[in-house]
Amino acid sequence: MATKTMWMFVICICSIHLLFAQTAPQRKLPAQRTIAPIKIDGSLNEEAWKVAPVANEFVEMRPTAGRVEDHNNRTEVYILYDNTSIYVGGYCHEISPDSVARELVGRDVVGSNDFIGIIFDTYNDKINASGFYVTPLGEQYDAKYSNTGGEDGSWSAVWYSEAKIVSDGWTFEMRIPYSALRFSPKGTEWGMNITRRRNKTGQQYTWNLVSPTINGFVNQEGLWTGISNIKPPVRLSFSPYFSAYVNHYPYNTPGVKNTSQSVNGGMDIKYGINQNYTLDMTLIPDFGQVQSDKKVLNLSPFEVKYAENRPFFTEGTELFNKGNLFYSRRIGGEPLNKYNIATNPNEIVADNPSETKLLNATKISGRNTKGLGIGLFNALTQEMHAEVEDTVTHEKRSVETGPLTNYNIFVLDQTMKNNSSVSLINTNVLRSGTSYDANVTAGMIDLNNKKNTYNFYSKVAISNLSSAGKAVTGYSHYVGYAKTGGRFNFTVSEELANERYNINDMGILYNNNYLDHYLYLGYKWIKPTQHYNNIYLNYNFNLSHRFSDTKFQSLNININGNSQLKNLWGVGSYIAYNANGNDFYEPRVANKVFKTGQSFVTEIWGSSNSAKKYYADADISVNFKELFGGVSTYIGIGQRYRFTKKFSLSTNFTYNPQMSNVGFADVDNGDIIFSRRDRKTSENTFTVKYSFTNKSGLSMVARHYWSQVVVKQYYTLNDDGSLTSNSAYHENNNYNFNLFNIDMVYTWQFAPGSFVNLVWKNAIQESDDEVRNKYFKNISRTIAADQNNNISIKILYYLDYLNLKKRR
Repeated sequence: MATKTMWMFVICICSIHLLFAQTAPQRKLPAQRTIAPIKIDGSLNEEAWKVAPVANEFVEMRPTAGRVEDHNNRTEVYILYDNTSIYVGGYCHEISPDSVARELVGRDVVGSNDFIGIIFDTYNDKINASGFYVTPLGEQYDAKYSNTGGEDGSWSAVWYSEAKIVSDGWTFEMRIPYSALRFSPKGTEWGMNITRRRNKTGQQYTWNLVSPTINGFVNQEGLWTGISNIKPPVRLSFSPYFSAYVNHYPYNTPGVKNTSQSVNGGMDIKYGINQNYTLDMTLIPDFGQVQSDKKVLNLSPFEVKYAENRPFFTEGTELFNKGNLFYSRRIGGEPLNKYNIATNPNEIVADNPSETKLLNATKISGRNTKGLGIGLFNALTQEMHAEVEDTVTHEKRSVETGPLTNYNIFVLDQTMKNNSSVSLINTNVLRSGTSYDANVTAGMIDLNNKKNTYNFYSKVAISNLSSAGKAVTGYSHYVGYAKTGGRFNFTVSEELANERYNINDMGILYNNNYLDHYLYLGYKWIKPTQHYNNIYLNYNFNLSHRFSDTKFQSLNININGNSQLKNLWGVGSYIAYNANGNDFYEPRVANKVFKTGQSFVTEIWGSSNSAKKYYADADISVNFKELFGGVSTYIGIGQRYRFTKKFSLSTNFTYNPQMSNVGFADVDNGDIIFSRRDRKTSENTFTVKYSFTNKSGLSMVARHYWSQVVVKQYYTLNDDGSLTSNSAYHENNNYNFNLFNIDMVYTWQFAPGSFVNLVWKNAIQESDDEVRNKYFKNISRTIAADQNNNISIKILYYLDYLNLKKRR
């Protein structure tokens, strides 16, 4: 009944709000070939620039959409091409150099900088594009764009740029080799747009108007016309690496060394199979220098999802992320049977690796001239073993904890008219021996109307787990309809997964067996006034039932709004209501339920102008819970001070006290034990950045995480989901959990695509059940605990086949 009412409400709203956005005329810039040499030094002193076509008269994208840029701040961009590269030069005018926002922050970080970037949609499909950006101090940022993944800043290409600050603004030059792009030699028109940000005023301009009332970014591009006689080059590059590590941990155990060393070598290979498709391969990869995970004390029934920091798994993965079936941390994660080791009396597990070694990984991806995207991913992980030791005889034996495993993804994605697409994706995990295999297949369709103001999206997925001739098959689907254009937007959707649906061997799904309905309504005011630049108001309605027996799970209703003020400060607020619900997961036992009480949440946040030397943001929320009168508060404060264009400090502090928090504690003689507890969690992060040049810099991130749990009362979970006080249970479920990490990284880009990284990592994990209320006493105990120190150096050298051929 609720679902029917929701759909009728949306149809009514839709009939009232028929707001259609007007599409701006598409601008065109003629392509011009050059044979004159151009030195990339940031100065526009070559004769070729004087006769190059100019892209000018930029229009504002935000905050005042459609307004033509002021003459004193005008933008002039020139584009040329030859047989090997595209050349982009330009002049970003300002009244004085002081108007230019500039900061050295390193490659692929925008920071507080002004920037200018050019975006090429080489197949003119209005769905996929590549962007190349440069800041006033010559630092680079590049990104991939897609209609499903948005902006992917993890993608990196090898190209050349320089910039100079002058008396009335700044100038720049770029050379983008064709090897950095995928294109068809038959294409004579590319989609193109150019964007410029003036950070001190909060303004962003584009050459072809990008309207905030139209869904999408790439589809609002202009055209670069008249391209002729260019051929995709042989795209072949090698990136061999050498790395060395020294690790120290005070085991202080006979026969175990406190200090260990290792030397590694491997290679990344990139090969253009043809003008459309590229092969990426990593052989014997080394990810030891990636940023440390932000681990937490997890008391929930679900796993923690960690960010992916390994470059191979973040670059160029937009095709593989379709359908949300791929969680790359599964590859090289914990061995499958790490916690299922059978031991005999007197035996202990002496060594049990927590990560699986990745042997190699390969990606093939691209899109042809007819809009067909093809993706193929494959990775192979090594068989893993634990070491079990007899404490009496000291004999040791090896136990397999993870079989040799192959991970595979295959994707077909066909683009269609109106920024639409239809996709098929399959993920497959094959394990050697008797371990089970897993397979998931999903089909998706994403349709937009001609004006790109309405969208229909649907996904159907089937999972299959097979072992010893037996199979468990699961089913899931999603269907949604949305109004995406204009100032008023809505989404209405249904998502379903039966009790057998499981994608967790290569994806992540916290729970299955649900039938969810969702409604979103949003309205935006985007025309600046004397008080604000924009206001966004949103309403969300989430209703969840179990699929197998249609039992009610949860109902959440929230309203939130946010605004950018005229002084470029941001403010926002949020209120929510959670109805009495049924939690089938917190008991950790099948067919048991925990009755959750209703709760009310309120939140406010704000942030200052990020272009200023001093920047701060704050977030405060309070959750009032009916059950036991629990109150959860969250306070977050972030600060950053930029001393010079090279040096900055930042801090981030969060504090989350949860009073009378209720959750699972134990299973005792068949009884499910819950506890009412006070939990206090704080996290402090301190970051230092110093850039020597736009090619080298030093950064340090120190993080302290502290979570303390003090049990106030134990309860027994009843069959009806209620709680009864339990005075017979006396186990200690208090926690005092500390994590301290330091990641210090020196990076030097000594040649295009070539880097030297020197890294120091310090890690401490300290846990007991002692209650410590004083912060500095607690952190002193933590720092005094045993700590792991790791120092490493890695040299990566980029070799391009064409450059090697020229030298030869």
